[in-house]
Amino acid sequence: MTTNMKEQDEIRRSRDVAEASRESEWQGAGFLRELFLGRFRLNLIHPYPLAESDRPEFKRWYAEFEAFLRDEVDPVEIDETGEYPPAVVDGLRKLGAFGMKIPAHYGGLGFNQVEYGKVMALLGSYDANLTALLSAHQSIGVPQPLKLFGSEELKQKYLPRIAKGAISAFALTEANVGSDPARLATTAEKTPDGKFYVLNGSKLWCTNGTIAELLVVMARDPRTEAISAFVVETSWPGVEITHRCRFMGLRALANAAIRFTDVRIPAENLIGKEGRGLKIALTTLNTGRLSLPAAVTGGSKNMLELCRKWSSARVQWGQEIGKHEAITHKLAEMASSVYAMEAVSDLAQSLADKKGYDIRLEAAAAKEWNTVKAWRIIDDTMQIRGGRGYEKETSLAARGEVPVGVERAMRDLRINLIFEGSSEIMHLFMAREAVDKHLQIAGALIDPKVPAGKKLATLPKVGAFYASWYLGLWVRGIFAPRYGEFGKLARHLRFVERASRKLAREIFHSMVVFRAAAERKQGFLFRLVDIANELLAMSASVARADALRRAGRPEAAQAERLADHFCLTTRRKVRGLFAALWKNDDDRAYALGREVLAGKHAWLEEGGIGLGVTVEELRPKEQPALRPAQPGERPAAVVHPPATVA
Repeated sequence: MTTNMKEQDEIRRSRDVAEASRESEWQGAGFLRELFLGRFRLNLIHPYPLAESDRPEFKRWYAEFEAFLRDEVDPVEIDETGEYPPAVVDGLRKLGAFGMKIPAHYGGLGFNQVEYGKVMALLGSYDANLTALLSAHQSIGVPQPLKLFGSEELKQKYLPRIAKGAISAFALTEANVGSDPARLATTAEKTPDGKFYVLNGSKLWCTNGTIAELLVVMARDPRTEAISAFVVETSWPGVEITHRCRFMGLRALANAAIRFTDVRIPAENLIGKEGRGLKIALTTLNTGRLSLPAAVTGGSKNMLELCRKWSSARVQWGQEIGKHEAITHKLAEMASSVYAMEAVSDLAQSLADKKGYDIRLEAAAAKEWNTVKAWRIIDDTMQIRGGRGYEKETSLAARGEVPVGVERAMRDLRINLIFEGSSEIMHLFMAREAVDKHLQIAGALIDPKVPAGKKLATLPKVGAFYASWYLGLWVRGIFAPRYGEFGKLARHLRFVERASRKLAREIFHSMVVFRAAAERKQGFLFRLVDIANELLAMSASVARADALRRAGRPEAAQAERLADHFCLTTRRKVRGLFAALWKNDDDRAYALGREVLAGKHAWLEEGGIGLGVTVEELRPKEQPALRPAQPGERPAAVVHPPATVA
């Protein structure tokens, strides 16, 4: 078998595993799903839910939590020491913060997604390290998959313990496995008596791993290749911390490389059914990744406040820098973006609580769009703040200036474009879901494995669907709604409606032109997804402004101005993305990139010191041999983590 054939087989295997792992059935309505089909279902998000909780219990807890952060948590100390202070972790336990989303009858606080999102926004505005601790534990750690898929016995066994403060982590990534589960090497093999699974393998980048009592571990059955999910206790024999990973930002992150050697997992610790592990992981992430859009919105609010106040305080060339057009333009974009980010995040949190709604696309879009916007905002903040933005806050304080940590915020923020699905993976995920209906109808025509006879047999059904659907995209334009009740913002909704129909046509055109090769046209697909994300943000912004107006809120007029400015600038971006779909340099860029990959332009690298490493040396390796624990790190040998309150 040639190298190319092996590569193709590996690609097909990875694609088949990913396809088998996705949720094949839609669990309800979806705004973006309809948008990809050219149907602008405004009724799915309008009236816009203002995402507020009126529960007195939540309001009291929120106030206590805010006071705890202000009085007991020092983000600078956490960043400088690279550790979570035990008193802070104990304080979080006493507040019940590790059980925010656990139902009350299991001892948790029983917050819904909207309430949890409000907490994440508050926390994201204050300390990213604690945000990561609680988010990884609550959103993708043991509580969420157990709530969704665990047996009642498993819930009774672990949820009360977690609610009292047992920290959890999620273990999927391996040294050679990032977003490609087909390469998963960790195995879990059932014992002959059926009472245990024996776990062997290693995991990398397990957030909370060095302090966790409980793990969700994804492992493969070596006989069937099926991937399952298990609850694993870190105190069990054979669970070893081999390394604590340290990063550019989130310097206190308790992130571990973990090895499992003949770990005996009780059979009842299987989450859900055998072979459902990746589906459980993906479903968990649908709501789990919503922590990020909320948290970065909270952080971006801080940056907006800093830029507004600094632009008034700093004087250059005889006037405040905020009065110079270069800065006012940045402030306008920043304010309208923060408004839109909150609109998108709050909408997604509310939809996650809504019965009969499938959140998968909106969650991915909110995560991707908000984190990208947040990175732009922190970059502009650094530019506006200048040297003081680049200077550490401890240095600022030592000089007698107000210690605002822009450089710390930038370090901490960057990972959010990678966490819980990188921006690239979010694009691919959304692109696959965008063509789901088309693959259901006409997938056989572009599938090379389908015989010619079967392709011909599908033609009548395919022709009937597209004759009606495609013509309808044009006909609906004649009778398109005017959205007059939205006042001056109605024009933006008309734009979204037109753009949604054009988006659907372009998706169809791409399948006709590229056929089976469409999945490899990532430049094209990414632009389609970007268009959809921008249309979602426009729709959410307008709907939120309208809801504020109807509620008689004092900020309604300002919200309308922000939404209008945001939509005007976004419309230009959407037009540019549409124009670039078919007029671009994608093929030339791909060809040039392959030349770089082959080393044809390695001469450009001459003139520097060089890395002094080979491609082979850069390949990911298995975890290093065990070594003595470093300060602040749990030893590699098996150690019971601190017991939680009984």
